[in-house]
Amino acid sequence: MYLDFSAIRNQKNLLAFSAGVDSSALFFLLLENNIPFDIAIVNYNLRAQSKEEISYAKELSHTYKKEIFIYETKLDSNSNFEKNARDIRYAFFEKIIKEHHYANLITAHQLNDKLEWFMMQLSKGAGFVELIGFNEFEHKESYQIYKPLLTISKNELEEYLLKNNHKYFVDQSNFDEKYKRNFFRHNFSDKLINNFSKGIKKSFEYLQKDLDSLNIQNKPLKKIKDLEIFLNQKDDNLNIRTIDLSLKRRGILLSFANRNEILKQKEISISNKINISINEDYIFIAPRVDIIMEKKFKESCRVAKIPKNIRSYIFSQNINIQDLVF
Repeated sequence: MYLDFSAIRNQKNLLAFSAGVDSSALFFLLLENNIPFDIAIVNYNLRAQSKEEISYAKELSHTYKKEIFIYETKLDSNSNFEKNARDIRYAFFEKIIKEHHYANLITAHQLNDKLEWFMMQLSKGAGFVELIGFNEFEHKESYQIYKPLLTISKNELEEYLLKNNHKYFVDQSNFDEKYKRNFFRHNFSDKLINNFSKGIKKSFEYLQKDLDSLNIQNKPLKKIKDLEIFLNQKDDNLNIRTIDLSLKRRGILLSFANRNEILKQKEISISNKINISINEDYIFIAPRVDIIMEKKFKESCRVAKIPKNIRSYIFSQNINIQDLVF
């Protein structure tokens, strides 16, 4: 199985590990390609088997001289389990990345996961960009998430493990269809991948090329601290994609309703954390700050055409207004 890891070869990498098929296969593939990495694993303490998975992770880290980070938590198996588990997992990963200065978080998402994402977004009424938003690289503020297995099916990974006699665990909760992802996996995506994997891979390649050809303004015209200013591209789809990417880097995922409200209101606060403003020429994005501003400062902002809901952050950070004038 050939994979090109050249993008991360000389960087400091952290592998999100679970001891399942996907992350176990990725662990050994990274080893085979001499990629430097350490591992991080979360134990939600919901299954007796999870103790064995943690022991296996420790065994691998000791055998192959990898640093290991373990987070123990107790999470109830409720209706919000998937979201809560993900939030806990990524908060832990980001803490480790920040403290130990990792450049990349490597995750073991594969082709089946990509198709699941596509179908789940399709069921929500998503647009083209969201449908194929499950990409190899996802850029965050201080690191990037790298998904090198998106062209490899789960069956191929399992065959690789069996052929090389590598141990792995099967999480039985993955078969519980009360979780939406499992419902899509067992009823749709796995069956499609098993029968049409070549065509699906090729379609995703073409769709990615189409996406890359779009004129999406990913980089801000100006970035000062946590304030970003983008060009208004005079196209709602392109503007909302720009905003979506900025908020993803900040750890916030927009819902379909959020996107509609942003385009409708033009000035809005998302999750009481981030303020967004779209004016005739620019898009402003900054953390929400509630602070009393001096009258002279507010007048200077009015003259410089700084949106009202962005001014408090500029004031709190002592940002020079003239640095924001184009």
